[in-house]
Amino acid sequence: MNKLLIFTFFLLFTCSFSAQNKNLKAYLDLKEFYHPTVGSYIEIQLQFSGISTHLKNIGDSALQSTLVIYMDIFDTDSLVASDSYVLNSPQFLLRDSIVEDFYEIKRFALNEGTYTLKLELQDLGDSTKHKINGSETFAIGSKNDVSGFSDITIAEYAVPSSAGGIFQKSGYQIIPMLSKFFPTELSQMPIYFESYNTQKLKNTTFRIKREIINATNNKALDNFTKIVTYDTAQIQPHLGLVDIELLETGSYILKLSMLDETLNEICSTSMSFERSNEITTSLVSTEIILDPAFQNSISSDSVGFYLESLIPIAKPAEVKNIISTLKTKDREKCRKHLQAFWVKTDQVDSYSAWIKYKSQVDFVETVYGNNFQDGFQTDRGRVYLQYGAPNTLINKETSPSEYPYEIWTYNKIGVFNNRRFVFYNPNLVNRAYRLLHSDMVGELKNPRWPQMLSKRNTVNGNIDDPNSNNVDHWGGNSNDYYRQY
Repeated sequence: MNKLLIFTFFLLFTCSFSAQNKNLKAYLDLKEFYHPTVGSYIEIQLQFSGISTHLKNIGDSALQSTLVIYMDIFDTDSLVASDSYVLNSPQFLLRDSIVEDFYEIKRFALNEGTYTLKLELQDLGDSTKHKINGSETFAIGSKNDVSGFSDITIAEYAVPSSAGGIFQKSGYQIIPMLSKFFPTELSQMPIYFESYNTQKLKNTTFRIKREIINATNNKALDNFTKIVTYDTAQIQPHLGLVDIELLETGSYILKLSMLDETLNEICSTSMSFERSNEITTSLVSTEIILDPAFQNSISSDSVGFYLESLIPIAKPAEVKNIISTLKTKDREKCRKHLQAFWVKTDQVDSYSAWIKYKSQVDFVETVYGNNFQDGFQTDRGRVYLQYGAPNTLINKETSPSEYPYEIWTYNKIGVFNNRRFVFYNPNLVNRAYRLLHSDMVGELKNPRWPQMLSKRNTVNGNIDDPNSNNVDHWGGNSNDYYRQY
């Protein structure tokens, strides 16, 4: 089952957060699962665009929206399940300019059959009291006595946990990703699924085959096929990462097949997704005629250094080519590769583009290099070369309660606005700052960053609220700095 609907409606309303026309946006996905104690059940996954809701003041420091959700499930003739309730969004601090999406999950146990979900949403902040209405037909199969799979869920965020709550499933807390589009910045696809009743198979082990199939010609891609052996069990959760770094732009199907001992397919499940990837093919540098200007800009003993310095801005396929050329230790090949890179990068004025980048490499070498890393190899140097200089930079070398840290804010990176990077130096030496957290797509996302930054005086929180013990303490201003820009 792979359903994804987008509900929108037009609102003309002015709230305390922004005065503009709004379209409430909600994303719906349906997933079928099974549990021995309840049987098959449907999981209704909802994602709400926070910025599209009408936010109201909560006290003097926060904003919150309130929605009403109505769910009715019908079989052919009658209503079989229903629920209606009020859903409050998380509270968004007034001092924080970012309003994030929020999620909701509801589950209904259902017998085998075909059903229709009717969903109605209402934003209580909308003075017109308009409602969104939508419906979707789905089928529930029988999994009581047969080996099979659940539907596949793509995870936005997943960690082992036993804390309970609506996002708890088979030992994990899982926030679903309802979008099935993966841009270049996302190199991995986190997936969750379950296998059922494999203990009914003849052997004590079974195999799962994972394939990525080109949706255009229905052919499996050999480089993305993987087979793993598991012990049999009544119910078994599977959480893993699918590497899509080198998957080219196109439409694909992720297919999971359960195989017996002779590799015959027992059952399968699949989901479709879209990939956009700016993969650069191998550079043909052997035919490059060396430009004297390029040659004179690099001394013989530093050509390898500057070729390697291209890695922060190179695409994955280019990185492999650079490393391969570096291993030859042939200076002429390195020079040709570097020149070919810039000829391909900027066909109008490749030399000027190279000189501009070279000055940035020299800058990060001076400012961020240390005893064991070149500047471009450090996290701060790599981010500087990849995204440019930050618009604002908070530097705290000393703090009574926190490790030395820096917070970089970019007003715009490509299509993304207001992106932030937190670096810290837990070793307190060598300017060896590491990336601790960022809200930029494709970068390290670490919800525990406030706790880790003040680890010297803060005990660990629980896995569902890792910052629960990170209380306000004198000199601990990193959260304020992070949110004020």
